[in-house]
Amino acid sequence: MLTSCRSLNRPRHPARWPGISLLLLASVFLPFFASPAVAATGELDLTGSFVGGLAVVVFILAYALVMAEEKLHMRKSKPVLVAAGIIWGLIGWVYVKAGIPADSEHAFRITLLEFTELMLFLLVAMTYINAMDERRVFDALRAWMVRKGFSYRTLFWMTGVLAFVISPVADNLTTALLMCAVVTKVAEGDKRFINLACVNIVVAANAGGAFSPFGDITTLMVWQAGIVHFQEFFALLVPSIVNFLIPAAVMSVFIKNRTPASLEEDVYLKRGARRIIFLFLLTVATAVACHTLLHLPPVLGMMTGLGYLQFFGYFLRKTLPRSLERKRTLYTQRGDWKMLEQLGSVVPFDVFNRVARAEWDTLLFFYGVVMCVGGLGFMGYLGLLSDVLYTEWNATWANIALGIISAVVDNIPVMFAVLTMEPDMSHGHWLLITLTAGVGGSLLSIGSAAGVALMGQARGSYTFMGHLRWAPVIALGYAASVVAHLWINAGSFGVYG
Repeated sequence: MLTSCRSLNRPRHPARWPGISLLLLASVFLPFFASPAVAATGELDLTGSFVGGLAVVVFILAYALVMAEEKLHMRKSKPVLVAAGIIWGLIGWVYVKAGIPADSEHAFRITLLEFTELMLFLLVAMTYINAMDERRVFDALRAWMVRKGFSYRTLFWMTGVLAFVISPVADNLTTALLMCAVVTKVAEGDKRFINLACVNIVVAANAGGAFSPFGDITTLMVWQAGIVHFQEFFALLVPSIVNFLIPAAVMSVFIKNRTPASLEEDVYLKRGARRIIFLFLLTVATAVACHTLLHLPPVLGMMTGLGYLQFFGYFLRKTLPRSLERKRTLYTQRGDWKMLEQLGSVVPFDVFNRVARAEWDTLLFFYGVVMCVGGLGFMGYLGLLSDVLYTEWNATWANIALGIISAVVDNIPVMFAVLTMEPDMSHGHWLLITLTAGVGGSLLSIGSAAGVALMGQARGSYTFMGHLRWAPVIALGYAASVVAHLWINAGSFGVYG
């Protein structure tokens, strides 16, 4: 699916969270260190021009506003949307003056097409997650764990393991928020334990998402690019387990093994909850089949899955009156007045309400970052960066370094930049950058969407400095996972794909 990083026909891949300023800063200085003979991605090499420098400055300023989102209370999509318009406007102006406007138009359309594919994919996934949330699937799981009265150490391991197991399907952000809700409910007021458990959850969720195309946006991008096939991601299972277990084992030693008071919380699944879970799994299977068997984009299977949910939503609405009447009769015979009272608050399932609740700010932020980085790549900056990282450096060390950078820059734009550059490296190296970009964000609380979200959810208990104290232990797990991959998958480093 990907061809050459210097071809106008190469696909683009979107991003999600605050992103690529360090890479762009590196791009500003690369002309002083890289060979001047590097070919530009587009017909015109703009890296040494005023327009190219201005485009870089515009994006860095936009990213600075994104980083200041909490202080400015301005949604992160706004600055990158404007920056994307300015950058491509500059490109269009230069190419019109050069008499080749068709080249820039074609490049923009290719970039937009690839973003649209991933946006629709994510939209369906978000809709299913919202539907399961509305049917109280996640509330029921949380309530079950709260009722059990587990010890702190058991809770620490259980939330970590569940985060690792659930994130490959439900994505690392959703999983981390769910597990954090359990920890803050059970250990309310115990800031030390909450911080430790949240660090563990972030590491586990990111590690679990690294070996599944559905676990993180980075793995989804690599899968959609056709570089790593669906079943090949499972080669990263053992390195991901190592990445989670080593920090968890060390941190668990520092937990006082006491048992908090159990809490009573009854949560009943809404009608159709289990069937929606089944439909989600069927949707995932359909997407995999489209990509693996039919060699069609996975988004086809996901959109078909949205149709499954729409038909089921229609069924739920049409059969709601009959279902309510049957349950009312049953609960009256039992004398279950609590359940009868709950029937009065039942509302019909509306699939479009679930679509509307998708994180549109994040989706628009994807668009802005994709178009900005795509524009800078078209100008030639990513070609320079690729030359330094993958020609002057060893690919193994370059991928390890990019994973560490993703703790500050975030993994999504880092992976997007690598896919756009498409360096000539072995299949094992592509798996390596997938692993390091996925788990490198765990080094800092701001390095992944899961960490940022948990700082807001457990405000005052889980903090940047609280996470930073465990960075050396997390780094040990990061290094061990890289070594595990280099050892276990050594045979894949000689096969180019």
